[in-house]
Amino acid sequence: MIRILGFLLAAFASLPLLAQEVGQPAPDFSLQASDGKTYSLAAFKGKQAVVIAWYPKAFTKGCTIECKSLAENGHLIREYDVSYFMASTDEVEVNTRFATEQGADFPLLSDPEGAVAKAYGVLIPVMGLAKRATIYIGKDGRILKIDNEIHPATSAEDIARTLDELGIARKS
Repeated sequence: MIRILGFLLAAFASLPLLAQEVGQPAPDFSLQASDGKTYSLAAFKGKQAVVIAWYPKAFTKGCTIECKSLAENGHLIREYDVSYFMASTDEVEVNTRFATEQGADFPLLSDPEGAVAKAYGVLIPVMGLAKRATIYIGKDGRILKIDNEIHPATSAEDIARTLDELGIARKS
């Protein structure tokens, strides 16, 4: 079963994102997180850039590696004026256990119905899982970049480098 899931994830990983494009307003959301809070994109508009690292499934190999990268090297991202999240279609209880087990010091958003993942164009049809992709959203609420070339082991470093390339301000 795990091999089949891995094969299907790999097969769908190459699908392009269709629902959103750079420059478009990012779809608003209101999602529960692993830290017990609910986050909405509207709360950040005009205040801070947002990064959402979508991942397929908690406790799987690549997702565990990516979460550990963000937990261990999140200080690189926190140098910028940005809020960052991982997000999946897992239930909030699953993401809470996953965050605790990986030592995540950032929120993992839960979208169990897949509506937000679908709005962002990362929902894998039939499977109900999110495709691995990182979405960068500016203070104005518009999509700055959609990254489909995710390297889980260097995710934190890659996000920090992209924030720099996008000209996101560093915290003073």
